[in-house]
Amino acid sequence: MKKGMAIVLVGLLTLGPLAGCEAVKNTNKTQRGAAIGAAAGAVLGGVIGNNVGKGGNGALGAVLGGVVGGVAGGVIGNKMDKQAREIQTALPGAQVERVGEGIKLVLGENAVRFDFNKATLTAAARANLDKLVPVFREYADTDIKIFGYTDSKGADAYNLDLSEKRALAVERYLESKGLNMSRFQIVGMGEADPIGDNETEAGRAMNRRVEFSIVANEKMKQDAQREAGR
Repeated sequence: MKKGMAIVLVGLLTLGPLAGCEAVKNTNKTQRGAAIGAAAGAVLGGVIGNNVGKGGNGALGAVLGGVVGGVAGGVIGNKMDKQAREIQTALPGAQVERVGEGIKLVLGENAVRFDFNKATLTAAARANLDKLVPVFREYADTDIKIFGYTDSKGADAYNLDLSEKRALAVERYLESKGLNMSRFQIVGMGEADPIGDNETEAGRAMNRRVEFSIVANEKMKQDAQREAGR
């Protein structure tokens, strides 16, 4: 997510419910949470719509598409806050963004990267994934998509295939560490959504990356609904 978009999103989520504060000030906690969740959901829906064709099918779109809203969404958000902090502590080189009720995690430079035209995990990449495994294991009630990317060199079709192989390499490595693979899905993104300048080697290295979207699975959603109803 671009920094500007993040600021706008936070601002809208903060200000959106205020317009209806007079109507909800005398309601109970569950009702207030539902009203706030509905307003936030409307804002997130707009963000999703604005990002179609601009990375909306990547990790950001996957996270925003998993919004539950209401008090249950707040319960999920609190759990994601804690998980995001643990990921950042475990892997300081990663870009960890809390968005809505999920997490967008970018593993590029200094985290999980690939050599040019390769889908093989480097020793450094394996070491950094090892740091994520305990966090993924602790927070088992999440669904995780792995998005693979390439730089802009090469044909589009070739890069799309290469990006999927990179995502698969990460999935298989995590599987080898004992994580439940039913939680994971891989997506090849090719050279879409560059985060670095493809005109420079340093920028291309940044673009040879993987991203994760981390959202609540059905069990976490059901648990959150029960907790919200208490």
